[in-house]
Amino acid sequence: MSADSTEMTAALRDRLAAAPLEAFALALYARPGIEAACLRLQDEAGIDVCELLWRCWLLQHGVVPGETIEEALAEIHGWQREVTAPLRRLRRALKGQAPGRSGVEKLRATLKQAELQAELEALARLEALARQGPLRPLPRTRGKAADCLAQCLQLQKKSHLSTLQTIIACLDPPPGPR
Repeated sequence: MSADSTEMTAALRDRLAAAPLEAFALALYARPGIEAACLRLQDEAGIDVCELLWRCWLLQHGVVPGETIEEALAEIHGWQREVTAPLRRLRRALKGQAPGRSGVEKLRATLKQAELQAELEALARLEALARQGPLRPLPRTRGKAADCLAQCLQLQKKSHLSTLQTIIACLDPPPGPR
């Protein structure tokens, strides 16, 4: 691949198409400790897990979103706020009522499936955004990748940064430019 940005973009988009976000996200989330780390960042720092997994997918490919892509994320944030989060709140609210009540257990299972479908839709929208939006090369060092991700997600607390490091360390291969 030459240094020509058009060729680089075409090659990158081919790599992204060959490694779908949904498969990456499900595989990463299933790794030991990742689910707990993602949920911790979601609950304590207000991080959208789908966006976090999307950004990790991009890091895996050696890129980060371009500056103008941030504006396009507003629609996806709206989806998560208006659709996914209410389903999650309802599912969690019923947790204490579910034991011993088959109807409530069934409703919680239905809500969990609906929440998963909403998250998969968010991932599909994020993947489409990456394929269409501007991307830029990842900074050259692993520490820079973590710093870049922490900055994008607006994480500052030491415990949250440590949790983020746990997730980044599980990327395979480690993030770096390609």
